[in-house]
Amino acid sequence: MTPPPDKTTPPIRAVRIEPKCPLCTKPGTAQYRPFCSKRCADIDLGRWLKESYRVPTDEAPEDAESSPNGASGQDR
Repeated sequence: MTPPPDKTTPPIRAVRIEPKCPLCTKPGTAQYRPFCSKRCADIDLGRWLKESYRVPTDEAPEDAESSPNGASGQDR
């Protein structure tokens, strides 16, 4: 059991830390959360669309020629 709270100390309160933009580390805004601006949000979206974010693996990438569909166009 915990001892009863002491009347002289105030209760502990959670402190909310202002989020920072993951790209430029400026303070984030509610409109573009977690980013600071539309520009940073668009840069991040572009990185996702260009597949810049990848998880490193030990597997070799698949070749188009070794795929069962034969992506080289010589199926016919």
